Amino acid sequence: MPFKSVLVTGAAGFIGFHLCDRLCRDGWDVAGIDNLSPYYDVALKEARLANLRRFKNFTFIKTDLSDREEMERLFKNRGWDLVVNLAAQAGVRYSLTNPHVYADSNLVGFLNLLECCRRSNVRHLVFASSSSVYGANTKMPFSVHDNVDHPLSLYAATKKANELMAHTYSHLYALPCTGLRFFTVYGPWGRPDMALFLFTRAILEGKPIQVFNHGRMQRDFTYIDDIIEGVVRIMKAIPVADPNWSAKTPDPGSSRAPYRIYNIGNNQPVSLMDFIGAVEKALGKKAEKEFLDMQPGDVPATYADIDDLMKTVGFKPQTSLETGIRRFISWYKGFYTGF
Repeated sequence: MPFKSVLVTGAAGFIGFHLCDRLCRDGWDVAGIDNLSPYYDVALKEARLANLRRFKNFTFIKTDLSDREEMERLFKNRGWDLVVNLAAQAGVRYSLTNPHVYADSNLVGFLNLLECCRRSNVRHLVFASSSSVYGANTKMPFSVHDNVDHPLSLYAATKKANELMAHTYSHLYALPCTGLRFFTVYGPWGRPDMALFLFTRAILEGKPIQVFNHGRMQRDFTYIDDIIEGVVRIMKAIPVADPNWSAKTPDPGSSRAPYRIYNIGNNQPVSLMDFIGAVEKALGKKAEKEFLDMQPGDVPATYADIDDLMKTVGFKPQTSLETGIRRFISWYKGFYTGF
C-alpha cells in the first residue's frame, strides 16, 4: 500500500522545514507540528512556516510533544501513515545550563509520540538521533555497529535514550522504527547557533569568531539537501527483523525487532580551519579569530560510516562543502540584508 500522509514534528525547525518543503513538492499530505520554542529567533521559524503555508497540502498545528493530552487528542482526531520526529531541544552547550528542557522535550515528548504512534498503528516512525551519541568513541569512522554507551553531554544522552526507547516499542508492539544519526547539518535556513551561521554573521559584521580547541577540530559537515534525500528514502524503507541478529553478539545497529539505525553524513570530515577558510573565501573577507579551549561536552572529531545507508537505499551525500557554503551565504545575505 503506498504512503499518502505524514506527520513531521519540529516542522518550523531547520531540518523539519526542509523536509516538509520536499514532501509537499512530492505530493504528500503533510501535517507539521512545532511548539515554536524561543531557543532561537522565533521570527526565523515563522518565516519558514510562511514558506510552507503556500502549499495547499500542508497543515500546521502548534503544539508541544511534552503535552500528553494534546498529543493524544491530535492523534485521536487524525491518523498518519508515517511519522518523522525532528522535534527536539538541540544544542550540546545549551544542555550544560538548561538540562530540564532536554528531559521535557527529548524524553517526555518522545515517549508521548511513541505511545501515540503505537496506538494509531503508524506504519513507520523515523526519528532524528545525532552523531553526538558516539561521545567518547575515537574509532573512525563512526559506525552504527559500534557501542555508544559513553555520551559526553546530556543532549547526547537524550538522543541515545531515544534510540533505546524506540527499540523497546519496536520490540513490544512491532512498531517499525528507524533512527537517523545526523552529522553536522548546514545550509540555507540553518540554525543561528550553528557554526556556519555564527561565523558568517560575525565576519560580515567585522566581529571575531570563536574557534574552539584552538582549531584542532574535524566535522563531517553534511549539506541539508543531502540529509533530506536520505530521510525521504529511509521513510519508504520500513525496517524488518534482522534474521541474522544474535543475542550472544548483539549488533547495536539492527535487531530481531523491526528497528534500524543509520548514519547520514558526508563521509568526509573537514578540519575546522579549512571550514573557516572556505567561509572566508566565499565571503571574500578574512575572519578575526579568537582561539579558545575545547568546550565541555564537545568532541574533537566526527566521521560517518554510511555503508548501511548506501546498502539500504543506494544513497551517498554528494554536495561539496564549497557549494553548500556558497548556497548558505547567498540565502543569508538575501534573508538578512536583502542582497
